[in-house]
Amino acid sequence: MKLFHFNLISKNYNSGPIWLAVIPMACFEKNLLDAYPDLRGMERFPITDNHMHLDPGGLMEKAVMDFFRTGGTHVVLVHKPYHSAPVINENDFNRSFDITLDLADRIRKRTPVQVTVAVGPYPVNLLYLEKKHGLERGREIMMKGMETAASMVEEGLVQAIGEIGRPHFPVSEDIMNASNEILKYGLTLARENDCPVHLHTEGGGAELYAELASLAKDSRCPRDKVIKHFSGPSVLPEENHGLFPSVLASRKNIEKALKKGVRFMMETDYIDDPKRPGAVMVPKSIPRRTFQMIGKGLLCEEDAFKIHKDWPERIYGIEVEL
Repeated sequence: MKLFHFNLISKNYNSGPIWLAVIPMACFEKNLLDAYPDLRGMERFPITDNHMHLDPGGLMEKAVMDFFRTGGTHVVLVHKPYHSAPVINENDFNRSFDITLDLADRIRKRTPVQVTVAVGPYPVNLLYLEKKHGLERGREIMMKGMETAASMVEEGLVQAIGEIGRPHFPVSEDIMNASNEILKYGLTLARENDCPVHLHTEGGGAELYAELASLAKDSRCPRDKVIKHFSGPSVLPEENHGLFPSVLASRKNIEKALKKGVRFMMETDYIDDPKRPGAVMVPKSIPRRTFQMIGKGLLCEEDAFKIHKDWPERIYGIEVEL
């Protein structure tokens, strides 16, 4: 990878020296500059991946440095289940969530990338707990996980609850009903703690968004703080019913989204799984997609700031700085 238009200095992190720009200018891969010469000399601006996972057995800071070297500046690190810390009862959530906090600290110490964190009981956990303990006890354990996540928000350890919701594949009516109860409780806790949530659900269009918006309304949770993870280009109000789409950053998705507006964020849903390298999308996808859209004239710098800086600041209550 070659960097362009950078004055460089070396800064030491725990992982070793990292080259940083003295003057914040964008870094681009040569093929992007060849295809879109207007990118040359463009000032660097924030680039946020709104939904990324890391794993203690994965690439961790190496993956985040791939994101940084292509122009990335901020990630929202979202909790996922870890093989080393299975959740069997309510006390296990502390150990599992702590792994996510440790990963966030590791990224802060070893890379220049800023990290916002979300933790919450992964919806599919309910199926395992139901087999282990029965549905009622499983539901209770998941709700305790929501309370643990909310307490971490209250303590300032994390900034969001997620990903929570319901399984992304067909399940029984009993499981779906229990999942909705757990989700409504999570939305209520998010409202009480004035924090956003990342929703994990089955796929769907406007009808799904309307149902989820109804659950948010019942919980009195502001819909613009309810982030629909793994969203398609559902940018229009009649498509998302006020929820905030986090659009998977494929070329097709982002091009369609930009034709409708810029009320969305971008995500890779990178899972850092050695058995599935690069899934769901590689970390450098969002910087490359952003610069590609600017180069093609589909995205201006002002709107890029809205997607990567203004929306994250408003939703998470953070400062997105270079």
